[in-house]
Amino acid sequence: MDRQTVGSANRGRLHVEVRTEGRSEVVTPVGELDHHTADLLREPLESAVEQGRTRLVVDCSRLEFCDSTGLNVLLGARLKAEAAGGGVHLAGMLPMVARVFEITGAEAVFTVHDSLESALDT
Repeated sequence: MDRQTVGSANRGRLHVEVRTEGRSEVVTPVGELDHHTADLLREPLESAVEQGRTRLVVDCSRLEFCDSTGLNVLLGARLKAEAAGGGVHLAGMLPMVARVFEITGAEAVFTVHDSLESALDT
């Protein structure tokens, strides 16, 4: 199976880019994060922590949608990163995605930055 998509009905709905910048692992989900695509983000986040890359910066600037399953992936990554001495920083959230975090109160448990640059500077 092509690991960039989950099932043929969801082809191309989410793509995840990963790169290392300084002490941060930058993970950029592009598209829609939901029940059908959540594993595409979960896997690189968990892999980074397993490899000792515990400062995770999720660049949300190209994330168009996030449902509760996507939120749970990010919360799970936060717990694993913090248990390993790191954390999860969210950067550049679009208004629709930011609203999900506001409504659920999840914004209170993440470090949220206006831009990727500011997340990398801290």
